[in-house]
Amino acid sequence: MEQVTRNVYVETGYRGCNPGFVVTSEGVVMIDTPQRPSDAVAWREVIKKYGPVRFLINTEPHGDHYTGNFFFDTVCIAQEGTRQVMSQADPAQIKERTRLIDPEGLAYMEGYRVRLPAVTFEESMKLHVGEHVFELLHTPGHTASETAVSIPREGVIFTGDNIFYQVQAFLHEAVPLDWLDSLEKVRCLNAGILVPGHGEVCTPAYLDEQAALIRDWIAAAKDAVTQGWSLAEAQARISFLDRYPMGPGMEAFGAELQKMNVARLYALALDGQI
Repeated sequence: MEQVTRNVYVETGYRGCNPGFVVTSEGVVMIDTPQRPSDAVAWREVIKKYGPVRFLINTEPHGDHYTGNFFFDTVCIAQEGTRQVMSQADPAQIKERTRLIDPEGLAYMEGYRVRLPAVTFEESMKLHVGEHVFELLHTPGHTASETAVSIPREGVIFTGDNIFYQVQAFLHEAVPLDWLDSLEKVRCLNAGILVPGHGEVCTPAYLDEQAALIRDWIAAAKDAVTQGWSLAEAQARISFLDRYPMGPGMEAFGAELQKMNVARLYALALDGQI
């Protein structure tokens, strides 16, 4: 676990997203939860040392951000679209994924259900806890319902998966042009520290590199369509694996991720949406 500021803590070593929390004078506010139940239970024990959990914010609707919600008895908050996607999740599929990536964690999943956000917003909201204000902003990009969480008192923004710091980015559900706009929104918030969805904690200097990667993916997909390549040809020829490594525990998934990313961007290019 890394202490980012006096009151902000982040774990970047778990398989899946980077969960974090903020200690306030009235309790703890969590941002996302670990994917592996064994990690979530361990995370819960860590957080107990800092106070009761008042709220949990989910930054997006992928399982590596919300599977661990079940282990925290608190009020969950998310963008409305995130709740809608989460509500369609199949607990049986989540348990099967757990069997593959965390077999020991199955012992913690008796009675498992997806803990859905009880509070949602459309474009923005503010959460006041003690002397801290949490500004939640809808920042579509990696997913259509992606959320950034700004904590001005700490000078920190949790960006969700709109930033993959020097690891392979998932674009399989991306809205790339919105993603570029959302990175500029984050830049305008003038925070000194960014907590990415994946990879190490960074600064706003990385926004340009993240944007460049997205532009390169767009250019590659558009070029494939212009050249008249089929989807299969594009998937065989386009890869960014030489640029960044895969995240922890995902090393064997690199080639498949490239195909998923190409499929998404190719479809958008074919439809004239990028």
